[in-house]
Amino acid sequence: MTTSVEPAPENQTTGVQQSLSTAAARNLATTTKTPPQMQGISSRWLLKVLPWVQVGGGTFRVNRRLTHTLGNGRVEFLSTGAEVQVIPAELTELPLLHGCEDAEALQALAGACEQRDLTPGDVIVEAGSPAEYAVLVAHGKIRRLVPGAYDQEAELGVLADGDFTGDQALGSPEAGVWEHTLKAATSGTVLLLPRRAVQEAADRFPGLRAHLHSRSTAVPRQRNAHGEADIGLSSGHQGEAELPAAFADYDPAPREYELSVAQTVLKVHSRVADLYNEPMNQVEEQLRLTVEALRERQEHELMNNREFGLLHNADLGQRLHTRTGPPTPDDMDELLAAVWKEPSVILAHPKSIAAFGRECSRRGLYPSPVELMGRSVTAWRGVPVLPCNKIPVSAAGTSSILAMRTGEKAQGVVGLHRTGIPDEYQPSLSVRFMGINEKAVISYLVSAYYSAAVLVPDALGILEDVEVGQ
Repeated sequence: MTTSVEPAPENQTTGVQQSLSTAAARNLATTTKTPPQMQGISSRWLLKVLPWVQVGGGTFRVNRRLTHTLGNGRVEFLSTGAEVQVIPAELTELPLLHGCEDAEALQALAGACEQRDLTPGDVIVEAGSPAEYAVLVAHGKIRRLVPGAYDQEAELGVLADGDFTGDQALGSPEAGVWEHTLKAATSGTVLLLPRRAVQEAADRFPGLRAHLHSRSTAVPRQRNAHGEADIGLSSGHQGEAELPAAFADYDPAPREYELSVAQTVLKVHSRVADLYNEPMNQVEEQLRLTVEALRERQEHELMNNREFGLLHNADLGQRLHTRTGPPTPDDMDELLAAVWKEPSVILAHPKSIAAFGRECSRRGLYPSPVELMGRSVTAWRGVPVLPCNKIPVSAAGTSSILAMRTGEKAQGVVGLHRTGIPDEYQPSLSVRFMGINEKAVISYLVSAYYSAAVLVPDALGILEDVEVGQ
């Protein structure tokens, strides 16, 4: 039996490769490639908007006028379960008790505080009622309200964790009256320090009694609204009136900022540096990415470092709180009012900017952009609102928004660096050859020097506890 095989059609695929594959062809071709990409590179607006001051000696001293502001901080608390207690030594943050060294008296006053838990809408004190105690805010937000001119309540601001009010009546022989109403905006806890408890403790403890007596008999120092020693002036007089004598006293212990440093050792094998440098220089690319990482760390430190970071160096009087939770246009106006002398820029986490945008959209507001460094950016009241991912967002979904005035002439916030250092690669950043080890690995020391300074307190304001999740 004979079988015949039909020839396969010419166009039918038989599974045999008939031409050179693209994978093999790439071995003879020159690929088109990009430099190494790095997702961690951000816009770094803080480094761009800060004016940089040359610090020749490595240390920057901020001279200010002498101030006499006492006890203007915040009070801290301890909690055991639902019970909240004020730390006795923290009571010296109250102006009346500032400088009191009688530990037993402070312990007694801390034990005399009465805890009160709040729900939203609770009224703590009414305007016009007797001021029988000071209010210490342990947790939550408290609105300060006064009767308005047209039968509506006007809001003076918000008290939050660590704030206090009503302390001026503690040392008075007679109770005054509250000038404003305190109403809880959120749930929280306050401690009430009765005026009678202060009087009873003064009778029991001679140290506290002497302290209160010195406070009542001391001649108050003349100072301006910022706490600076007042300069006596005369105006509107006629003839040969006797003019007041004056001088501007200086702070005897001005703050000094030393330049901080971020460093790393870049290592590259000599074989890579010798043989794999075309079409891109391997050492240059390694160095470029390392410098980018250093600059990112630099911006993070300028924002978060506990010594000189902006989040930790804002004056306590310049720390504000939102009225409700998310950042509203009203809150942003309050923030700009805190740095009203030529505010330069607002910095916020991208999530905070998105939350502010939602609040604007809810009110039918559409902020006009402005041009900054050749780019169109979001602005509020003409002040650029710039993203900064170095501002942390807490696990509870809260963050901070900063507003600042920049520049030496404006008595604002400035960046500090030192240019002209040996082996300088970029301003205030050096790349120094460290040698080659026995394994033929080349080492380079990469260093960046920087710091930041707030020249006067009102150059920086922070809107704290901004809710970004709503």
